[in-house]
Amino acid sequence: MGSKSPDGQYQGPNGHDSPDFKPAQIASGNSNGADTADVDRGILGDGDDGDDDDGGAGVKGLQAGRKRKKSKKPKKRKAAGPAKQTSPPRLPVSTIFESVYPLGELIPYENTSRTTNEETRYNSRHFSETFLSEYRQAAEIHREVRQYVQKEVIKPGVSMSTIVEAIEDGIYALTGNPCTGTGEPLKSGPGFPTGLCLNNVAAHWTPNTGGKDVLLQKNDVLSVDFGVHVNGHIVDSAFTLTFDETYNPLLEAVKAATNTGIEHAGVDARINEVSAAIQEVMESYEVNVNGKSLPVQAVQGLTGHNILPYRIHGDKYVPFVKNNSKQKMEEGDVFAIETFGSTGRGVMTDDVGVYGYSRNEGIASQHLPSASARSLLKAIDANFSTIPFSRRHLERLGVTKYHLGMRQLVDAGIVEEYAPLVDRKGAMVAQFEHTILLHRGGKEVISRGEDY
Repeated sequence: MGSKSPDGQYQGPNGHDSPDFKPAQIASGNSNGADTADVDRGILGDGDDGDDDDGGAGVKGLQAGRKRKKSKKPKKRKAAGPAKQTSPPRLPVSTIFESVYPLGELIPYENTSRTTNEETRYNSRHFSETFLSEYRQAAEIHREVRQYVQKEVIKPGVSMSTIVEAIEDGIYALTGNPCTGTGEPLKSGPGFPTGLCLNNVAAHWTPNTGGKDVLLQKNDVLSVDFGVHVNGHIVDSAFTLTFDETYNPLLEAVKAATNTGIEHAGVDARINEVSAAIQEVMESYEVNVNGKSLPVQAVQGLTGHNILPYRIHGDKYVPFVKNNSKQKMEEGDVFAIETFGSTGRGVMTDDVGVYGYSRNEGIASQHLPSASARSLLKAIDANFSTIPFSRRHLERLGVTKYHLGMRQLVDAGIVEEYAPLVDRKGAMVAQFEHTILLHRGGKEVISRGEDY
């Protein structure tokens, strides 16, 4: 089983509840986040050192037998802690943490003394302080937004569009970037369109403008997958909720499988071994539905993946089933460790509809057939680059009449179109996911929170 989120997860690397390893490029002092966390949780005192004895030896002699008065030293003001977040969350996290953001869960490697050719090769490859600060900022935004929607928004009867609005409005507010002006979405904002997948839908579904709104039912299984980026550093994390206890074992299976993937991930880890461990745990569970035991199947055709700047899907993939991959994880990698489990076949097919789009790199864009396509491509490059986006993100920027141009860009292979991925009808699919950073001495589960 993977590591459980500790109660004191926001402490620094030397806190009581965090493993003792120092992430690469963490400066000493307050930059490790521990002091900020202590202030936030009320651990630090109010600065009163107590009353000092101001009497010297001569005074003691002269005042022998008399009760000595203590001078009153002005009390120091209580150190001002971080501002409190609003509900719904609307304060940019930069105003709360002053650029010193909480660390994720820190897990040391079991054998940190090993040295391999790959480790030697990547000795100089590490995370800069700016990189870590921006990643932890994105992770804190993800935690605050998702914990709010879990507690206050996601309930039976709520619409999918209401959930998406709560999530993405929270991202815009907490990054301090409305993403309405040219170039703004490249600075910070959603890392990809918010995915809201019900029941047999595994991935790549989101409500679109003009589409039929869907209401959450009490017996639904809802997976929520969204990303936050700061300067292209993307945190990708997902969770699943249900109000029907029947499917709790499904959620437990997938959460356990994801934590198993995290447990086995690390520098020099062989991806095929990580995948095998995930599948073994996932498929040890079953769900009893109306007196029938349904085995939980590890989903095929979807994978975890590494993350590169402005690219949610890098060049390494972590399936949830046994495979012959020769890829290894390396120091400096950022991975989205995710798993999907299903009570159905575990084989996904494309469904109707469009989830979103992304720009394909290296595809020639000359000789586009229409001014609409040329104008739309210019807007995509200026605002998203290779970050996936949806129709509502285009419309938020004021882009209109883009349907013909988008079809031409997709047909030319310049833009990739994503369709929903589904299992057979009647199946239930769940997902859990975390983003991890592979430091030299250990891994940081950057998106870990008290919720999952």
